[in-house]
Parts: sequence; C-alpha cells; structure tokens
Amino acid sequence: MEALTFPALATRTGLARSSVYEYFRSRAAVVEALCEVDFPLWAAEIEAGMESCDTAAERIEAYVRGQLALAADPRHRAVVAISALELDEAARERIRAAHGRLAGLLVQALEELGHKQTRLAAALLQGVVEAAVRRAEQAAAGSRAGCVTESSEQIADAAVALALHGLGRA
Repeated sequence: MEALTFPALATRTGLARSSVYEYFRSRAAVVEALCEVDFPLWAAEIEAGMESCDTAAERIEAYVRGQLALAADPRHRAVVAISALELDEAARERIRAAHGRLAGLLVQALEELGHKQTRLAAALLQGVVEAAVRRAEQAAAGSRAGCVTESSEQIADAAVALALHGLGRA
C-alpha cells in the first residue's frame, strides 16, 4: 500500500507529484490501471496453457494449475490484496467480466466432457480453486512458522483430482 501513495509513485516514476495526479485521480485508479495491464497477461498465460492441451480433462487441469500458479505469484497477490481495498464496484465488475472469458474456456471444456450444468460446475470448480489458494497460503505461513503442512504441489494435485474425479478418487 505504501508503494501506491502519490508521493511514492512520483519518486518511483521521476514525475512531479502534481503530474501523477494528472494521470490518476485516486489510488483506486492506479490499481485499476495495474489490473488493466496485468490481467490480460495473466489470462493469456492460463489460456495458452489450456490451448496447448489435447483433451478437455487436460484443459481443466491446466486451468486449475494455472490459476494456482498465478495466485502464488507475489505481484498477483499484491494486486488482488490492494484491489480488494481500493476498487469501486464498477471497477470490480470490469475485472469480473474479464474473468468471465476464462470461465468461458472452462465451460467449453466441461461441455466437451458432457457435463449437464456447465456454468454451475464452472462456478463450483472456481470455488475449489479459491479454497486451494487459501490452503496454499496457510501452508506457506505454516511452513514459515516451522509447522508441517502440504506442499503447493500436493495442494495443486488434490485440487486437480477433486476437479476431475470428485471426492471418490481425490
């Protein structure tokens, strides 16, 4: 958060503070600009991973693993944390719409698998991803504290197994 103050932005960019105000009306506008630049890059990584797969199941696995890898990226985590505090509802809606494109790829893969309720399944699968992200964050914190926890790879493997096979084979 300290890096996104107008004085800090002015220092880092070499601009006068008044110039920074000309480009951005608020810190939320800075965060929104970061999201506008970074989200397409992050989405392209996940899309490329999915498109390189031959089967629908492989695309779903690539989606889950791509989302988890992205969530572990410190830059992504910082933007998500800051955006939760700084963005207004209209900006959050634009980000949700951008996420919708990725969800569309997931829906297509679920359709190929013959799933009957693809949108519901995609939403639930996103919940699995979000739970895996939280577990990975807890595991990282536990690891720093010397507690024995799952590795990020174990968490990703479990999330993929749950996504593809349900609880029966997870």
